[in-house]
Amino acid sequence: MDADTGKESDNPILTGPFWPVFFRYALPSVAGLLALTTANIVDGIFIGNFAGAEALAALNLLIPWFTFLFGMALALAIGGTVRAGRYLGEGRTEAASAIFSKCLMATLALAITGALAGLLFHDAIYRVLGASPDIYPLMSEYFLVIIWVLVAQLVTMVLYYFVRVDGFPGLATTALVTGAAANILLDALLVGYLDYGLRGAAIATGLAQVLQFGVLARYFLKPERKLRFGLYQKHWREVPQAFANGVSEWINELSVGLVMLLINWLLMTTQGVAGVAAFTVVNYLIFLSLMVFYGISDAMHVLISHNLGAGNAERIRRFMGCGATVILSLALALVATVWLFGNQVVRLFLDTAADPATAELADRFLTILWPLFLVNGINVLLSVYLTAMHKPVPSALVAFSRSLILPALLLIGIAQFAPQWPLLVALPLAEWLTFGLAVALFLRFRPQRVINAPNQM
Repeated sequence: MDADTGKESDNPILTGPFWPVFFRYALPSVAGLLALTTANIVDGIFIGNFAGAEALAALNLLIPWFTFLFGMALALAIGGTVRAGRYLGEGRTEAASAIFSKCLMATLALAITGALAGLLFHDAIYRVLGASPDIYPLMSEYFLVIIWVLVAQLVTMVLYYFVRVDGFPGLATTALVTGAAANILLDALLVGYLDYGLRGAAIATGLAQVLQFGVLARYFLKPERKLRFGLYQKHWREVPQAFANGVSEWINELSVGLVMLLINWLLMTTQGVAGVAAFTVVNYLIFLSLMVFYGISDAMHVLISHNLGAGNAERIRRFMGCGATVILSLALALVATVWLFGNQVVRLFLDTAADPATAELADRFLTILWPLFLVNGINVLLSVYLTAMHKPVPSALVAFSRSLILPALLLIGIAQFAPQWPLLVALPLAEWLTFGLAVALFLRFRPQRVINAPNQM
């Protein structure tokens, strides 16, 4: 008993002051995701400006394939770290190390399988993704390099999550920021200066990933780490169980690509290329805001899972209060920015002199979409809470509702039965309907009830 108490007293997640501990985990996570987001946006800028519009189209056509693989790895990372966090909270370091090892090996197997499938069936993949044969060579220029880069990238991503859950968020974020900065600089060199096109962008990503993994690998040299990698493992059924617990994250990744395809198709049929371009500009703002909300919510995986293992319902409730307060404050600030400076935000991405009609359309889209910023962050937080509390089905229901089912049904419904409505009103409507569902599920599975009845479904 004394030994367990001693371990608990050394863990600030279980005993430390709420706000300092919350910010210790949330700030590095937000910084890392923002760095990654910036790198992705800069990737597109360099490819679009130096490799041309067709190259950017080739890259965008491949996104659903990447989303599928990233989503599976992310589900393993989230589900695995939730289990590991609970084991660490219970003082079961051997069990935590086992799930750590199995998730890393499963991710490596997934990535190699994806690379071999891409190598052997790339033309079939391009066809399924809707590409025309004349763009296949351009897609291959990027795809046949990046499939091998993904082997390192997916393993590094899963390792990043486990390093964070073991109490090294600073190292995890340093690796992410270093990789993102290197990616931007290498894009400038290989795509912008040397004009290597899409192949240069893929090589830049690969070199940046090697550097990121090198920084993250310093974790294995830290004597105070709790997670130990072991090659020989038993009870592999725990891996699909971990994946099932993180399946809402896979649904999120997969659904975003599907909904984007639907939005682009509907906008193209109603408003043409200008409509798609205008939504792309507005979507940058949605994407950046979601990265901040995901960063805050990702920190909650660690804070909640540790306290769930220790049976600390009150600390879970207090940490949820910290997360909700910060997310709502940021949401209100974002809405104020849209209302007061929306025109200026749009003009960061568009040359209004060259295309004033698209800029005006983007301004109009912002006036339709702003209500979603009030609740989309809370929806993400509550989905993460349910995952961390080992309630994968309710978590998946929230994630699936906000990211696919409701947006798709509302978009199709408006297009078919209410064409006089603005099409994009479907997105804030979907978020607000999901908000009602998410709050109901949170009340159903509030911390004290889950801890007192751990087998409750």
